[in-house]
Amino acid sequence: MRTAMIKESRSAASVMRFQFHDCFVNGCDGSVLLDDTPTMLGEKLALSNINSLRDFDVVDEIKAELEKACPGVVSCADIIVMASRDAVSLSGGPDWVVKLGRLDSLTASQDNSSAIMPSPRSTAAALVDLFLKYGLSPRDTVALSGSHSIGEGRCFSIMYRLYNQSGSGKPDPAINPGYLTMLNELCPQGGDENRTGNLDSTPTKFDNWYFKDLVHGRGFLNSDQTLYTSPETRGYVVEFSRDQDAFFEAFVEGMIKLGDLVYDNPGEIRKNCRVVNARPNDMFVVF
Repeated sequence: MRTAMIKESRSAASVMRFQFHDCFVNGCDGSVLLDDTPTMLGEKLALSNINSLRDFDVVDEIKAELEKACPGVVSCADIIVMASRDAVSLSGGPDWVVKLGRLDSLTASQDNSSAIMPSPRSTAAALVDLFLKYGLSPRDTVALSGSHSIGEGRCFSIMYRLYNQSGSGKPDPAINPGYLTMLNELCPQGGDENRTGNLDSTPTKFDNWYFKDLVHGRGFLNSDQTLYTSPETRGYVVEFSRDQDAFFEAFVEGMIKLGDLVYDNPGEIRKNCRVVNARPNDMFVVF
């Protein structure tokens, strides 16, 4: 992870996102890493992932080194969770002990990924409801949303809130006027929707500036800013904006809970994170 972040600072946020996009869909099983096959549509091209998830090669490189050192021992699912932890820690955030022993799935589901993963347009109520289904509290929801302390988002994800929030033909009134001007310049109508902007004021440092920005109306995504405008989650945003230690503690607790989402499905330890093991005598399968 350190090497990847030296090459490109965005790698930290990109790799950390794998844990969220993997664990919410059929548990933490590495399914998000599988490439499509003639008989299976994987999760990489799901609506929530296409043109969004990146840096799969970082996981590939980690897996290749592990296979040299201890072949058939460390699953791709465990790599995701460990690399996510390291991405946070190396960005100045907290460190924690990661539970290990997950197996890699034998399949993936594009439909499940598209149906489950939240949209940048999500409201706080929708996010809380989704997280509750996985045993994650409203406090966990807000803390884990703090993963946006690092990284960037695409103009595609915010065009509606800049120019047609709720079909009004107007911008989201929750956006700070000065910040709105900046976003209009970054993402003009008819401009490049793949252009990216910082998710918070310190996009390469994992800290509590994400929450400070929300308090001042500078949330990049609707799903970010709505955490402050919603009475159900606003108090946690304010708390974390004032107390970085409290945010770090809650984030670690949430990431551990997220990593515990493991279901009793058939699995293996893949040799290549992009494909299931090809031959039965090469598979490390537990049924």
